[in-house]
Amino acid sequence: MSIDDELLQDEQEMQREMAFIRQQLPADANAHFDSDELLQWVLEAVATYYFESGVLESEADEVNIDMEAVARYVCAMAEQEGQPKLDVDEVRLIAEADLDFQENNL
Repeated sequence: MSIDDELLQDEQEMQREMAFIRQQLPADANAHFDSDELLQWVLEAVATYYFESGVLESEADEVNIDMEAVARYVCAMAEQEGQPKLDVDEVRLIAEADLDFQENNL
């Protein structure tokens, strides 16, 4: 597979994930994340949390993730990076939907 094919495949997977997450969110939360760019930024920030917290390196069969901590981290990161103010509860819903998508598609 060429690099272009891999990039296209990654983009298609991201679009499927964002569509899945949007279906899981209540209408008012979806209204705040009407921009694909903002939703994608949140997903990247969630992934950064997982990487920096060591969650991805765990060898346990089941890892307990504090979704509230994930959401607070993402909201703090948004503030530091000049992103729009994010609601912790909405970010938590996005992080939970992201985790559901990952579990169902890996």
